[in-house]
Amino acid sequence: MTFQIAYARRPLARRNTRAGLTPLGPDQFEGYASLFNVPDGGGDTVAPGAFAASLRQRGPSQVRMLYQHFAHAPIGVWEEIAEDARGLYVRGRLVGDVEQARDVRALLGEGALNGLSIGFRTVRARRGPSKTRTLLEIELWEISVVTFPLLAGSTVTAIGNRQSNLAQLFRQAGAAISA
Repeated sequence: MTFQIAYARRPLARRNTRAGLTPLGPDQFEGYASLFNVPDGGGDTVAPGAFAASLRQRGPSQVRMLYQHFAHAPIGVWEEIAEDARGLYVRGRLVGDVEQARDVRALLGEGALNGLSIGFRTVRARRGPSKTRTLLEIELWEISVVTFPLLAGSTVTAIGNRQSNLAQLFRQAGAAISA
């Protein structure tokens, strides 16, 4: 007795996504500096699209990478900043000639430091109950590596070649959902 199974043939779908699958160099890291629709410790929630105008105007090269929001402590450069389905994805490089950047790299590598936090000016916001705000448009000035981010979940997700690129997985899942 012979059984045959018939499979329905479906055409393969082609999807173009900006996945950023290049491996991270030893001084690079990535993560999420902000998450959409998640309230922070101060009662602010960032709406999707809030960074779009600022990113078009400034680009990553004009957004400073600081340590703990100290303007006198730049530690690197942002190579990519983009909104995706989850939030504000960032990929940056620490400058090895800066002592503080070397310290930050060591702390990130050991997991002693992993927070990200944004410095910005509110352009448009909507007030909600109990003094909450939904940030609709933000002028992004800087993104800092911090010990304690105000927004839980705004963290470094991958460092150099040592950790899996969780941010890339989130971005791929978001691209698949929106396609």
